[in-house]
Amino acid sequence: MGVLMSRRQTVERVQKVSLAVSAFKDGLREQPSTRRRAEAGTARQGTLEQEVQEGEEEALAGPSQPEQSSASKAAWERLRDGRGVEPEEFERANRFTPPAFIRPKRELHDDEPPDISLEQREQILNDEMCEICEVWTAESLFPCRICHRVYHDGCLRRMGYLQKDSAVEVTETAHTETGWSCYYCDNLNLLLTEEEMYSLMETLRNCKIIPESCLTLDDFLHYKHQVHKQQFEKTMPEAQEEQAALQFNALDPDKKGHIEWQDFLSHESIQLLQKIRPQNALLRLLTPKELERARAAFLALDQDNDGFIGEGECRQARHTWFRKHQKEMLSCNVSISHVGPISEGSPTSSRNGKSPEKILPATKQEETRSIDWPRFLRENVAYILAARPNSAALHLQPLA
Repeated sequence: MGVLMSRRQTVERVQKVSLAVSAFKDGLREQPSTRRRAEAGTARQGTLEQEVQEGEEEALAGPSQPEQSSASKAAWERLRDGRGVEPEEFERANRFTPPAFIRPKRELHDDEPPDISLEQREQILNDEMCEICEVWTAESLFPCRICHRVYHDGCLRRMGYLQKDSAVEVTETAHTETGWSCYYCDNLNLLLTEEEMYSLMETLRNCKIIPESCLTLDDFLHYKHQVHKQQFEKTMPEAQEEQAALQFNALDPDKKGHIEWQDFLSHESIQLLQKIRPQNALLRLLTPKELERARAAFLALDQDNDGFIGEGECRQARHTWFRKHQKEMLSCNVSISHVGPISEGSPTSSRNGKSPEKILPATKQEETRSIDWPRFLRENVAYILAARPNSAALHLQPLA
């Protein structure tokens, strides 16, 4: 009985196997043959090799489109918020929360002439506590040469605003005549309102400018041509192109062949402020320290104390004091209220043996034109603002 049952089970298994084989054969008719599978496998292997090769080429070329678009989006967001370029290598474990930059808003009375007297002195008082940690310690505090804020070097490092060589630079210049601008004053883009910032971003997008990228001379001139054509609907004259080339050289003092993004952004920000806001509105942006320096500069040029200086003297101030101070400048313990333009006879004018910058002599027409204190401020306010950044670049080239 057990043998018969075993045979019956064997027959049933054979039948099941036969059905399975038949089903398998039916499936084979609907699929490619073994040769075709082998050919398909070989073709797929070739495709994989091509994909690997293409992937290596893409890796050498740069990030993929989603990654690139994500990075570009983050760069536009940093530009909009005024945060600047994020450090590539930064220890974020013990970092402080970055400050929330609030862009200024225009007031109704901004366009009215402010009352800035030549005789009235500015009261310059620096804060006693660090702007970041809000704690007073016996450690050395770095004062900003533009505003009233002071900082600990350790706090600046934990914020990511003091990187590598910049720490030495801040230490050497913060307590000298050259001075050091804090991260608020160093970024001219923070002077723009939200409406002005969106206008600048639209211009950059239309001209295909990628945020946080360096610009060569060809890129800079192409951008200037596009902006001029969009604004005036005609080609930029050759004289303006030459002026743009001079501005590029001023933004590239180290002759690298390109200008850094932050310098380009500062230049465009001050240019936009000149175009949109009247001079009276720009005067309201000056801090007490800047007003006191401008006052000292005017008084130094007004030799006869009649309240007027010549056009040539005003131009001289623009080409000396309101340009960037050199890092080689000697340390100075003079009070900031007594700091004025560097005359050619000054010990620091030689710049450690280097010949002073040549100033074109004033014409007779310039010598006869008299400039008073309010006009002196209005004509130089853009250059005073442009001198804020710590960069050695000249963000606003004075006209000859």
